[in-house]
Amino acid sequence: MSEKAPSISALYRYPVKGLSAQPLERVALKAGATIPFDRAWAIENGPGRFDPDAPKHLPKIAFLMLMRDERLAALETEFEEATTTLTIKRDGRQVAKGNLSTRIGCQMLEQFISAFMKESLRGPPKLVSADGHSFSDVAAKCVHIVNLASIRELERVAGRAIDPLRFRPNVIIDGAEPWAEFDWVEKPLKMGGARFEVLDRTLRCAATGVNPQTAVRDVAVPAILERNWGHSDFGIYATVSAPGEIAIGDTLSVEPT
Repeated sequence: MSEKAPSISALYRYPVKGLSAQPLERVALKAGATIPFDRAWAIENGPGRFDPDAPKHLPKIAFLMLMRDERLAALETEFEEATTTLTIKRDGRQVAKGNLSTRIGCQMLEQFISAFMKESLRGPPKLVSADGHSFSDVAAKCVHIVNLASIRELERVAGRAIDPLRFRPNVIIDGAEPWAEFDWVEKPLKMGGARFEVLDRTLRCAATGVNPQTAVRDVAVPAILERNWGHSDFGIYATVSAPGEIAIGDTLSVEPT
């Protein structure tokens, strides 16, 4: 009997860098692009260097982000793709709403963020974006893949539950061996109707210490990884090499080189 192939168990995107995940059932991918609307906006922390007319990759410290601003995790967000409208909730209650594609819509959201994040701000917050730009932690336009079996190994060693959303994945896979994803670096993958090239392992930072359900720093994930496995890597970055649709339940295979 053949072993069951790994498959996609969850899909996510993060329309605004640092804010909550949006679950997806399926998504169409273009070659050389991220999941549509993934990290399409970011919140500048005071006066910034991002130029929408000449967008360049900037270090995440230019923006509000979980590595330093764990309070962001207390916010729940909903994103309506058809209208590019973001709704922000706290404890289940709507606290702000605005169209991210309009200045007035962004200002409505910025007004709330200014009050909610006032202890972390270096100046007025500003929602920024540019056509085709993604505010990922890496310059390449990638899809971030996390392996549930590796999460289970981390949970075993840590002696506690570890929410996969700590790692901000786009794709969560199940059915592979623990750490099998590290063997896929520089290899082609197929998921659903799309193909990928795995670029590198993902070096983790203090953002993974923030519990996405409680907004509390409650476990030092990079230190646990370093102490038990001699590195601070978790997950992999992959670029889309051939377009296609992926969906929950689609299988993953490593393609011949």
